[in-house]
Amino acid sequence: MNLAKFENALKIGETAAIEFKRAGGTIEMDTFETVCSFSNRFGGDIYLGVLDNGTVVGVPENAAQPMVKNFISAIGNPDLFSPTLYLEPEIFKYRKKTLIHIHVPSSGEVHSFKKRIYDRVDEADVKVTATAKIAQMYIRKQEIYTERRVYPYVKLKDLRLDLLPMIRILAKNNAGGSHLWEKLSNRDLLKSAGLYAEDHVTGKNGFNLAAVMLLGRDEVIRDICPAYQTDALVRKVNVDRYDDRLTVVTNLVESFEQLFKFAALHLPDKFYVEGAERKSLRNIVAREMLVNTLMHREYSSSYQAKFVIEQDRMYVENANRARFNGPITLRNLEPFPKNPLIASFFRNIGYSEKLGSGARKMFKYGRLYSGVEPEFFEDDVFRIIQPLNENYSFDAENEAGGQKTTERTTDRTTDRTADRIVHAIKDNPYVTSSELSEICGITIDGINWQLKNLKSSGVIARIGGKRFGHWEVCDEINAEIAAARNGK
Repeated sequence: MNLAKFENALKIGETAAIEFKRAGGTIEMDTFETVCSFSNRFGGDIYLGVLDNGTVVGVPENAAQPMVKNFISAIGNPDLFSPTLYLEPEIFKYRKKTLIHIHVPSSGEVHSFKKRIYDRVDEADVKVTATAKIAQMYIRKQEIYTERRVYPYVKLKDLRLDLLPMIRILAKNNAGGSHLWEKLSNRDLLKSAGLYAEDHVTGKNGFNLAAVMLLGRDEVIRDICPAYQTDALVRKVNVDRYDDRLTVVTNLVESFEQLFKFAALHLPDKFYVEGAERKSLRNIVAREMLVNTLMHREYSSSYQAKFVIEQDRMYVENANRARFNGPITLRNLEPFPKNPLIASFFRNIGYSEKLGSGARKMFKYGRLYSGVEPEFFEDDVFRIIQPLNENYSFDAENEAGGQKTTERTTDRTTDRTADRIVHAIKDNPYVTSSELSEICGITIDGINWQLKNLKSSGVIARIGGKRFGHWEVCDEINAEIAAARNGK
């Protein structure tokens, strides 16, 4: 949490993009109305534990985690929100008070809460009932998201309805044993997923581009998006052409399965244990890269998407509706669905998780897989580049600096990780080891080793105990004195 940003919000007060909520120990209904209005307008930030006048009162510390869990459950409940939302509340400390920050990005959907649509007007959440106003909201969204384009002549027979039994099973398993889609007819399931809608420009009803791409028959996809395909290549020996190739032109559900099998065939599956659980680093990294290129692609473009495996790297690239130009890092990561309907469908069937988690996983597990973090580039063509090193093998003990086999790799990343930890502590002195693990993309054991080194070098200091204490970044003079005492 950026405390400077929070303090600036306290100075400014409530605006069209800032909302304060008292929140004694539960989350009130008006918080969800604000979530709905922010999603429908330009996004914003909600701070729980702050009075309307900017006075920080906090929320009960023992209630913060249950409040976050209940919030996530509520926004993911299709009986409350339609379409459902995926947000990540953040618990943070400010002057010994516990608060909760909820960042709500602008959505590509028009959302309703308890069957009511809300819009943000100045500092208020306004219920929208006029048909013309609602139509304007849909039009505004449709101008950006081509996946919402309606094709009134696409019929049920043009979709792969034979995939829906599998879809229902995937959704049920992903939801922990029960999902709304189990009980719905084929048409109602597609409507529930937002794949059948009304075009508020023409007034026509029909299946949209998201439905065609997710479940369309190959010949229908070819007619509507003639340039659509994903070219998967292996270039390890024959770098001018390819060693192996797969051209994927089918629906997105089966495209993911085909591309994932291609990745599993050509990438090593290195041994890695996290806690007591064996995890496939190959599967995690390949899955996140492939889901991203399928889920966030701009399908109105003729640019051909690629998944390429080379000797020292693999990468995906696809057409993109860019929000800015440049690299994406954990610091400037701003989760934003380029195709929210497709993204929501993938999340429901377990192909992806909550928005933004894929990039964080890539930074963490990509480094564990090859010793080097991936690179993300936002532009008209979006790229993820994951370095590869078949000789690299991660050992949890090496993260603590004990073994020689990965010493050179550890040395290359230590300074960069230490800088991230220092910057994170400056932003939030109450940051925890688990939060630093997410920020830096390394294990908690690795974070604790880094913290120990930074403390012994005098760069940081711990003030107070483990539970209620906080970190401080020392000035350069104290750091030099501490380093001299330690013989460094």
